[in-house]
Amino acid sequence: MSHAILQPVAALMLLTLVVWVVMYARRFAYIISNKIEAQSVASPELLNAVLPEAVNRPSNNLKNLFELPLIFYAVCISLLVLQEADAWFVNMAWAYVALRAAHSAVHCSLNIVLVRFAAYALSSVVLWMMVIRFALKLM
Repeated sequence: MSHAILQPVAALMLLTLVVWVVMYARRFAYIISNKIEAQSVASPELLNAVLPEAVNRPSNNLKNLFELPLIFYAVCISLLVLQEADAWFVNMAWAYVALRAAHSAVHCSLNIVLVRFAAYALSSVVLWMMVIRFALKLM
């Protein structure tokens, strides 16, 4: 069972890859179609000033995928190493990934803030439950 914890880890990595691809596809399409010179967007600040919010959504979401998910990765790898990844942890890990996928889908598309926040908040609760249970197992 302990290796099953790697499946949601891989799924979250693939989600990050998908958001990264969407980010560059939108950026390149916008920059090319609007004939924007590369040097004029040489820094993140300049790029953000030029690109509309809808084009920047995947970039903002990608940043989110390198915040709390880092704790998710650490917990899952620790569970694997310590061979503590039981069915509860695996199910919670999948719940976390599903909620993060929902968050990314909303963030990169319609960006309905209350829906996006609900997915984020629920995913955070799932993650902190995993962290607390993991910490308790170590005591």
